[in-house]
Amino acid sequence: MRYVRPSEVHGTIAAPPSKSDGQRAVAAALLAAGTTVIDRVGRCDDLRAAVEVAGGLGATIDQRADRLEIRGGLNPRTRELNCGESGLCLRVFAPIAALCGGEMTLHGRGSLMTRPASMVESALRQLGVTCESRNGFPPIRLKGPLKSGHVKVDGGSTSQHISGLLFALPAVQGDSHVEVANPQSKPYLQMTLSTLERFGVRIEHDEALTDFFIRGGQSYIPVRYRLEGDWSGAAFMLVAGAIAGRVTVENLNPDSLQADRAVLDALRQCGADILCDAAAVTVRKNELLAFEFDAHDSPDLVPALAVLACYCQGTSLISGTDRLKIKESNRTRALISELTKMGARVSEHEDCLRITGAVLKGARVQTQNDHRIAMAAAVAALGAEQEVVLDDPECVSKSYPNFFQDLETIGVKK
Repeated sequence: MRYVRPSEVHGTIAAPPSKSDGQRAVAAALLAAGTTVIDRVGRCDDLRAAVEVAGGLGATIDQRADRLEIRGGLNPRTRELNCGESGLCLRVFAPIAALCGGEMTLHGRGSLMTRPASMVESALRQLGVTCESRNGFPPIRLKGPLKSGHVKVDGGSTSQHISGLLFALPAVQGDSHVEVANPQSKPYLQMTLSTLERFGVRIEHDEALTDFFIRGGQSYIPVRYRLEGDWSGAAFMLVAGAIAGRVTVENLNPDSLQADRAVLDALRQCGADILCDAAAVTVRKNELLAFEFDAHDSPDLVPALAVLACYCQGTSLISGTDRLKIKESNRTRALISELTKMGARVSEHEDCLRITGAVLKGARVQTQNDHRIAMAAAVAALGAEQEVVLDDPECVSKSYPNFFQDLETIGVKK
């Protein structure tokens, strides 16, 4: 349990390392012959899961402070791979595990066990892998080897399984074609392609990211890799500045391929005072007006933007929320439930959240073991009339272990 009191914020923090960037770098390092050094590594749960899985598949890993040294090589040490609560870990490493041949099981815990895995099964079966799950949910049991070929996948619910194929298929003998229907979260696919290119792997694709042509037999080259700051986690701190004072977040790349860089678009639209330079973003409180935001490519921004909308005059519309139902919680339902407890005026209309600005009050919030719900409620408390009590605040360790320490750094009272 944690208390977050109404507070004026002012200060500078560093964005946590991007877990999306980190998990992709670990996957590529596993497939590289030689030693990759990954700098500025955080200790969030999802990245730990990726490191553990890579080690189980044969990588030799040495972690020193904020640096990882990974000697790659597929040579499984175990047939049981624990993905923790990370959907990205499960969906990216399943095709990589299938490269090995033999039976492998990818499982996890908590919320991951209720997140869909059927899209992984479908893709792997088309490429010669025997695959089964628990009625479309983890664990996934598979037996390779993965073969080259033409595979058709649906990208409507997530792009993570597509990224998994893009990592694994270059290592297969023979060329492949991945055909994607209804691609969503395209910036995350661009991030995958960028990581692959840095490790020496080239994939041809169309502009719409619906067709990927993959030359087989490519070799991953070990590199020195510095992780970007995480725009997903930083979004909460930037919103804190917009509603409660002034916050500077360092280690943010303004040209990042991360989808959640779009938080700046929403902040500008609602009237927040923003200053950007090459490595930091400062957001200062201002009169805030309602905004409209399409979250199809950046669904992880919705909790932070829902809080921002609570402090804007008028009614804000956040569309593209349908995929929130299959995150760590049903985030649409969780946001409506918990923000309403605080006095927010939130409703769902088809694929859209409608949020009308209102005076927030104190409440006891159920985080539902969802890191982004916990962070949203904590930031919402900053401008509320009374304190907010969070149950299970430790769930923020999934992506941002130092979240509450950073809040204290910028002046939040506990």
